[in-house]
Amino acid sequence: MELKYKRILLKLSGEALMGNKHYGISATAINDYVSEIKTLHKLCVQVAIVIGGGNFYRGVNAKDIGINNTTGDKMGMLSTIMNGLSLKDVLEKNGTESKIYSAIFLPQIADVFQQEKAIQDLQKNTICIFVGGTGNPLFTTDSAAALRSIEIGADILIKATDVDGIYSADPKKDTTSKMFNKISYQECIERNLKVMDRTAFVLCKENNMPIVVMNINKKGNLLKVVSGEDVGTIVM
Repeated sequence: MELKYKRILLKLSGEALMGNKHYGISATAINDYVSEIKTLHKLCVQVAIVIGGGNFYRGVNAKDIGINNTTGDKMGMLSTIMNGLSLKDVLEKNGTESKIYSAIFLPQIADVFQQEKAIQDLQKNTICIFVGGTGNPLFTTDSAAALRSIEIGADILIKATDVDGIYSADPKKDTTSKMFNKISYQECIERNLKVMDRTAFVLCKENNMPIVVMNINKKGNLLKVVSGEDVGTIVM
């Protein structure tokens, strides 16, 4: 099969792992995602993943329960580590070798992120799961995904969502919203489109890292993106 992208960074939210549940990890959801990732792995696509933690901890509720933003973000980073461990286990039970790299020093759980080692693992067709965000509070996992995609020299950053791409407004709230097939980083910033945060867009813009925003819940979409099919919205 002709592949357009040989090394990708997949940004997967913690909320995606919930499936139809209100919190935690859905067995159906995580196994579905692993199946999609395994398909790429068999084709020798080098896959790196940045995982969020919103299924265990939502930082937006921090103030409501008396936790400041910095502490809330640290709790969120720990949540990404739980998701990373879960994802690694399911991947390996499906015969797909993977390794966790953390932005936080946790030697008993994961290796600390090192650019050169991560690239070496990707070249060996080991899936690299990046957890702990950037290792700093006040930065989202979208920013971590942008940073890691640049550091590993990914061909593209794939933002997995539950909608088909980037819309002019939230399609779940505004039925008249229109989906963009292609849009510039600058327009995303100027329109204040919420699909990724401003820092992530700026990092990708300054380093010419293309972004595809696509619906991960449609079976086969991930392979279609890697194959260069017209799926989702491309940000360049």
